[in-house]
Amino acid sequence: MHLSEVSTKQIKGIGDKTAAVLKKLSIESVEDLLWYAPRSYLKYPEITKINTLKEGDIVAVKGVVDPNFYEKKGGKMVVSTFSVHDDTGTLRMVFFRQSYLRSIFYPGKNFVFYGTVRTNNGKFELQMPEYYKPEDYGAKLKSLQPVYALTKGITSKAIQKYVQAVIDEIFPVSDTLDPDFIRSNDFLSLSDAYRYLHLPVDTDLLQKARRRLAFDEFLRFLTKIEESREENTSLSSDFIIRDYELCDRYAKSLPFELTNAQKNTFEEIKEDISSGFAMRRLIQGDVGSGKTMVAFLSMVAVCNAGYQSAMMAPTEVLATQHYEKLIKDNETYHLNLKPVLLTGSVTGAKKREILKGIEDGTYNAVIGTHAIFQEKVVFQNLALVITDEQHRFGVKQRDALSEKGRIPHVLVLSATPIPRTLSLTLYADLKVSVMDELPEKRIPIKSCIIGPNMRATAYKFLGEEIAKGHQAYIICPMVEENEDVSLENVTDYPKKLEAYFHGGLKYAVLHGRMKAADKERIMTAFARKEFDCLISTTVIEVGIDVPNSTLIIIENAERFGLATLHQLRGRVGRGDAQSFCVFIDGTGKGEQNERLKVLKNSTDGFFIAKEDLRLRGPGDLTGIRQSGDMNFKIGDIINDYDVLMLAKEYFENHG
Repeated sequence: MHLSEVSTKQIKGIGDKTAAVLKKLSIESVEDLLWYAPRSYLKYPEITKINTLKEGDIVAVKGVVDPNFYEKKGGKMVVSTFSVHDDTGTLRMVFFRQSYLRSIFYPGKNFVFYGTVRTNNGKFELQMPEYYKPEDYGAKLKSLQPVYALTKGITSKAIQKYVQAVIDEIFPVSDTLDPDFIRSNDFLSLSDAYRYLHLPVDTDLLQKARRRLAFDEFLRFLTKIEESREENTSLSSDFIIRDYELCDRYAKSLPFELTNAQKNTFEEIKEDISSGFAMRRLIQGDVGSGKTMVAFLSMVAVCNAGYQSAMMAPTEVLATQHYEKLIKDNETYHLNLKPVLLTGSVTGAKKREILKGIEDGTYNAVIGTHAIFQEKVVFQNLALVITDEQHRFGVKQRDALSEKGRIPHVLVLSATPIPRTLSLTLYADLKVSVMDELPEKRIPIKSCIIGPNMRATAYKFLGEEIAKGHQAYIICPMVEENEDVSLENVTDYPKKLEAYFHGGLKYAVLHGRMKAADKERIMTAFARKEFDCLISTTVIEVGIDVPNSTLIIIENAERFGLATLHQLRGRVGRGDAQSFCVFIDGTGKGEQNERLKVLKNSTDGFFIAKEDLRLRGPGDLTGIRQSGDMNFKIGDIINDYDVLMLAKEYFENHG
């Protein structure tokens, strides 16, 4: 029996309740569990003397508990504080909602406390630190601790326990690669790769585990890509478009001239949709390169020929913005379009009217979210589908659309610049157009790198931008505090702003665990200027366009890949005002951080992608996943470039 067929309920210790919690993490089988990679690993530091501490440092302090234990109660909240000392100084400890601590931390007892140094009223403290007996912490120093993305009702230690149970009960598992190939490339067996991914003995074995599993994942991906490529090259099209007079007039009437990259890309699209074969093309363009304008030109060409087109955006906010822009251009330039907006929030009589209009051809330019591909949406003659990379147009979606009628042309938009060698590998099933040119009038974003000790300076500048009537983003890597206490999180972050602005800043919090309707509501309110600052995770990397936003502050910038940081920076600089990006380096290196300096000195996404590939080498084992654009669970197209190329070679020789 294959591991994908073995339910998690068959694992020792997992009942119906735990299985339901794991399902929320998309873990339903043993295979799902083994491929649920830790998002980072903790390596515990050596003991630090109290008098050497700096704000923002992640430290382990060995101290003797002082007799000044205090508890403050308010409702269900209990705040416990006490101090510890070593031979160089004293440090305060703060715990929340743990009323039993007085019985643990009695005077004279020795403990090691692990956490992030914070400042409160001018004094250093550790909030909610981990604590260990000195002898237990000695053992911690020798190991790496996996940290998983979690949901309510489960911990990283529990996931570790379930993996151990699988190893005890099911291993070894059968391998899939040629034994000679495994030996010649110094690969671990599949069983050992699973084992050391979750239960790493040391960094070397963890690196080898990731390398082996990344290879397997890339190999699966390349197999699917080849199947898709073979299918794409044989797709005939009934939608042959050869009249572009209206498109040419539209382009020439715009208040700006298209870049050469936009013109060349549209010429490639015209060649595709007039060929008699179904277009399958990726437009790979940097942030602000004008991909949407090219998409609009394509829609005009198709609709002018008497067919329908559909454009899918990742969020309702962005779909609405595209729709409003298309409506305005349609009226201004007499494009003869009949646009309509269809999103998940459209219901009742309005939705029925829209569905009827799409089916009978009243509407020929449909813009929306994934709602436009629901079963009830029937097109009369859908000839063009434009989709964002986040919703990569795969076999499942193609089948769904084929059931709605004839096979349409497909245009995929990507704002993730990657080196051409990667493009040719990752998008082997698509023709690729590269838009590596920005409009002349676009104002470059000014970037700087600071340490946590200069956060107040960043807040001062934030206040100045808000005073000008502008808006800002603050990005944190985490939703809430967990095992990796060094990372800022959106749940607790408002306390920092409130302490500085004393209630004088209107803000909202946004993260991926929110319900879709709540996320849309917050992003819409921000776009309408209902509040000054949006505190968010990377969920805003795509799907929001607010020209009034002129500042983005990115906390723990050192923990993200350069491509992600470049995408985040692209959320500003979309209006007429000068925009700014502040990278806060949690390590305190600031200007000495070579990777962040690449972003400070360049806004060219393709150059940044090449530098990311050069600088990252084998990758940062303790960091956040660097490039999630292809939805790989283990592999990373930048960190694991050499493994991807090896998988490509293996596929070509063994496929």
